[in-house]
Amino acid sequence: MQLTFSLAAASEPDETEAGRLLFAGQVEFVKGVVAMAGLPPATRVEVCFAGRSNVGKSSLINAVTGRKGLARASNTPGRTQEINYFAVAERLYLVDLPGYGYANAPLAIVERWQKLLKSYLAGRQTLRRAFVLIDARHGAKAVDEEIMTLLDRAAVTFQCVMTKVDKVSAAELETTLAITRTALARHPAAYPEIVLTSADKGDGIEMLRAIIAHID
Repeated sequence: MQLTFSLAAASEPDETEAGRLLFAGQVEFVKGVVAMAGLPPATRVEVCFAGRSNVGKSSLINAVTGRKGLARASNTPGRTQEINYFAVAERLYLVDLPGYGYANAPLAIVERWQKLLKSYLAGRQTLRRAFVLIDARHGAKAVDEEIMTLLDRAAVTFQCVMTKVDKVSAAELETTLAITRTALARHPAAYPEIVLTSADKGDGIEMLRAIIAHID
């Protein structure tokens, strides 16, 4: 049976509270990693955020964690050059991956980032879910499907998170959702629910916190 990729329903009150409590606790930057050898010991569950450059990944991480300056947002695409680890309470690692698809950097450096990104996604045993961020203004693109295919091969469940939903009309959102659902249907590792978010307006942030709080 083909999945329809419905929009994630609002969290139950107890789920929302669990998410709030998780991120109300200590959240701190651990380290930036430029090679697989530098990864922290695999002693905690990990969730990662992946997305094209300029998709709003840093802004979303800041919104989810409730810390404005935790992940460094930049107007220049491709500035995140490392795998950045954040410890959430003593329960899990939240992992900010380098943006893919475009980078304002020399080709050799971009290729190094991409190799690191792919190595991490394919080889991190404690990675429980990848959140693949898709810009609501554009929908899934071919470069997003490359990452989705890699996650399929690694048997890592990934969930689509649409960003910047406040930047589009309802009709435009339906169009990009249709594009994205068609792409997701080609990938067996895709989780069957899509989360709509806006870092600026706070849409979907409680829901995303609740989802993360219940991953083990």
